[in-house]
Amino acid sequence: MAQQAYMTETADGGSGPERPGSRLRRLTHRLLAGWRGDPRIWRRGIIVAVLALLLALVMLVHSRIPNRLGNLGSLTETFLPWLGLAIPVLLLLGLIRKSATALIAVLLPAIVWLNLFGGLLTDKSGSGGDLMVATHNVNADNPDPAVTARDVASSGADVLALEEVPGTAVAVYEKALAPTYRYHAVVGTVGLWSKYPMSDVQAVDIKLGWKRAMRATVTTPHGPVAVYVAHMPSVRVKVEAGFTARQRDKSADALGEAIADEPLKRVVLLGDLNGTMNDRSLNAVTSQMRSTQGAAGSGFGFSWPASFPMARIDQIMVRGMEPESSWTLPRTGSDHLPVAARVKLDTSS
Repeated sequence: MAQQAYMTETADGGSGPERPGSRLRRLTHRLLAGWRGDPRIWRRGIIVAVLALLLALVMLVHSRIPNRLGNLGSLTETFLPWLGLAIPVLLLLGLIRKSATALIAVLLPAIVWLNLFGGLLTDKSGSGGDLMVATHNVNADNPDPAVTARDVASSGADVLALEEVPGTAVAVYEKALAPTYRYHAVVGTVGLWSKYPMSDVQAVDIKLGWKRAMRATVTTPHGPVAVYVAHMPSVRVKVEAGFTARQRDKSADALGEAIADEPLKRVVLLGDLNGTMNDRSLNAVTSQMRSTQGAAGSGFGFSWPASFPMARIDQIMVRGMEPESSWTLPRTGSDHLPVAARVKLDTSS
C-alpha cells in the first residue's frame, strides 16, 4: 500500500515510481497552460507594473526626496533596504494576474535593489587586523549595567566605546571594565575604554549644550589613532511632525567639522549616530569616512532595536586604515546591539 502511494500511470498504461523531474514538468505545464495563446497577458497587471516602476523610482532617486516635509527623505533612507520586501510581493501578484507586463516591470526594482544592496549580501570579512574596536549604546535604563559591561568586554575588543552612560552608573561600568581595560575616560554620557595608553582626551562640541561626544588619542603598538565617540541626538517619528531630526542633523554637521580638522592620519569613529549610512543628513561624517560594515562586514549588520533589528544606527567608521571585518555582538540588557570591527593600521604593505 505504501508503495502504491508513489506509483503513477506510465505512458503505456502501466505503473511505476513517479520521478521528481516528471512532477516538476507537470507543475510547470499547468502553470504555463493558462498563459499560452492568451493575448491579455500583456494587458493584465498594469497596476502591479506601475507599482513596480514607482518602487524602482523611489530607490533610484531617494537622495532627491525632499526633507522639507517631515524629513521624508531621511526617513525613506533610514529604512531603504526594507523596500526590497515589496519585490517578492509584486512578483507574486504578477504571477497571480498572469501578467507578462507586471513580471517584466518587477525586474527593474529588483535590479535597482541589488545594485544598492547586493554587495551587503556577501561575506566580505577577513581574518586579519591589528586593532579590534567595539561600540555599544548601553541604554540609560539598563537593568544590569555590570553584566552588560562584562559581556561587551568579553568580545576581546582592544578599544571599547560606550554611549548613554548615566552619571549614576559610571562607577559600575568603571568597576566592571577595570580588569580588562587599564585606561579609560568618561566625558558627559559617553566613555572610552582602552588596553593601550590614552591622551589628549577632550569633549567634542556637537552643538547640544551638554556633552555627548569626545575625542582621544590611543597609542597602539602601530602608532597613534584618533578615536571619536559620539551619541547623536535621537530622532522621532511623529504623526504631526513626521521624522523630526533637526538637532541630530545639526550635531552631525558639527561632528563632521571636528573630524575634518583632525590632524592625525588614522581616525576611527565609534558611536550611536541615530542614522544609517544612507541618510543624507549624515553626509558631513559619512562622506569622509568608511563604514567597516559596508567595507568588510557580512550582511546589513542591523543594530536597532535589539529585539528585532531593522536599521544600523550604531556605526564604526574609519579613515586612514583598512577594515578587515565587522559584525554585531550578542544582545545585552540594552535596546541596541553592540557592534565590533577589526581594522588594519599598518597599510604600507
